[in-house]
Amino acid sequence: MQTYFTIRGKGEAELIEKKSRFIGYAYSVASEEEAVGFVESIKAKHRDATHNVYAYQAGEQDEIQRSSDDGEPSGTAGRPVLEVIKKSNLKNTAVVVTRYFGGVLLGAGGLVRAYSRVAALALKKAGVVEKIPAKGYSLTMDYNFWGKVENLLNQNQKEYELLDTSFMEKITVFCAVSQDAEEGFLNKIREIGNGAITVLPLLNEYWLECEINIEDV
Repeated sequence: MQTYFTIRGKGEAELIEKKSRFIGYAYSVASEEEAVGFVESIKAKHRDATHNVYAYQAGEQDEIQRSSDDGEPSGTAGRPVLEVIKKSNLKNTAVVVTRYFGGVLLGAGGLVRAYSRVAALALKKAGVVEKIPAKGYSLTMDYNFWGKVENLLNQNQKEYELLDTSFMEKITVFCAVSQDAEEGFLNKIREIGNGAITVLPLLNEYWLECEINIEDV
């Protein structure tokens, strides 16, 4: 498992450029089939639009890359939207930009800028995240250790995540730890508990999710 970037869910943004209305939709997809379904749903929603431009990137190695200018001059719409996705290294991400023509020609450069800009805005609205491979642990401890353990887990969202806590006779904490931070984390738990904290690995696959910003296009 390797760290990768994607979007959290759905995002929508709008831009008016020389009376043309551009509406960008970003969506997290698990497959090319899901990406195609998303594109078709936006096309159905905006049947009366002048253009429904799209681009998506999918697959473990980003091997699936598709784009369409949908009637705009070649290379001025779909490809720039795909480049925004690729520039941010976003896996499993689809974007559709709907345009309602406002009567004023934008020229090739203006189209590229408008489509790129609204695509980037839609991605920001969806929330760009870094997904970090992690391992799950349960920690069972007496109550006097909880404060220090809680502080440790809240220190760095790229290394630790507190998943759940059970307060019974003892406290059991379920957490995810990034693979890179795993050895240091276990050493810190030993120091805090002096051997009195029971540490058990969890079998499920976990990913930490860290929100990041992408540059405006």
